[in-house]
Amino acid sequence: MRIIAALSGGVDSSVAAARMVDQGHEVVGVHLALARSESTGGKSRGCCTLDDARDARRVADALGIPFYIWDFSAEFAEEVMNDFLAEYQANRTPNPCVRCNEHIKFRAVLDRALALGFDAVATGHYAVLTSGADGPELHRAADADKDQSYVLAVIEQELLRHCFFPLGASLKSDVRAEAEARGLRTASKPDSHDICFIPDGDTAGFLTKALGEKPGPVVDVSTGRDVGGHQGTFTVTIGQRRGLDLRIPGEDGRPRYVVDIDDSTDTVYVGSAEMLDVDGLVADHVIWAAPALTAEWSDVSAQVRAHHHPVPAQARMLDDTIDVFLLEPVRGLATGQTVVLYSDSRVLGSGRICQTRTVSGVKRPREAQRA
Repeated sequence: MRIIAALSGGVDSSVAAARMVDQGHEVVGVHLALARSESTGGKSRGCCTLDDARDARRVADALGIPFYIWDFSAEFAEEVMNDFLAEYQANRTPNPCVRCNEHIKFRAVLDRALALGFDAVATGHYAVLTSGADGPELHRAADADKDQSYVLAVIEQELLRHCFFPLGASLKSDVRAEAEARGLRTASKPDSHDICFIPDGDTAGFLTKALGEKPGPVVDVSTGRDVGGHQGTFTVTIGQRRGLDLRIPGEDGRPRYVVDIDDSTDTVYVGSAEMLDVDGLVADHVIWAAPALTAEWSDVSAQVRAHHHPVPAQARMLDDTIDVFLLEPVRGLATGQTVVLYSDSRVLGSGRICQTRTVSGVKRPREAQRA
């Protein structure tokens, strides 16, 4: 098969490409030019530096495969960065890595690869693809600590037919050892963790610079008192505790968390941790990696963050949304986050959280106003 190996410049994509070469495929290495952040003396942990591009080229040379750079920076700016800003302006909490996987790293790359006569794209993601009775199945990786099935759940089942994840059955420690044995310069390279277009990790600073300051009050739900201020509702998110500039502590001495955001008045509400407990949600922008659920309740497990443990749940389709009842409450869910549904290890589908339901007896300010 003719395969595009997506080379990020990291150890995982390097070993994934090497394994595809070992399997006898005709492999071409491609590095994606996305957010054009400069290297900061090795301190940046983003994934789109010039050093990453150089490392990707050196890996391709070591493997003896052709290498190209595909410039998707315009598409990345439109589909990922602009969406990131728009979601925060709407007081939702986006996941740019999920968005990038959906629109850039798979859909856009696959469209170009297939148009050029390639059969599939191979990446260094940790997930398992198997063949099932109804088509390809996406499953959790063998290495639970590195499993990336959550951020891949936005890939439609039809697109999965053109994907390879060669590392799905491997442990990360074994992948590093293999890279070392192969003499690949990326063997000891640290993983990237931050949003690639915010390599210093200061999301609030990035948003303030891009959107400008829009100050407003912070109000304690329990007392109704103004207890602080903020520089923009987009600089905080549901469940946040650190970084709040509160002039008056909670009367009960307990920590305060962001429990609601009202963009109509630029008000941030803070309250007790219990107000963050959610036992249900509705998600739109539904993408299925398996046959869709029906209007009947199905037993599933739900994961709401990339590194969060899944919880038992029941889910059903309502028109074009997913209705999810969480059998174990989850704390601090925010609209805009992604929920992924699983059946055992298999990814069923994903959606963008558009509504949350707090545990019975606890209402957030705007919910109380609507009651």
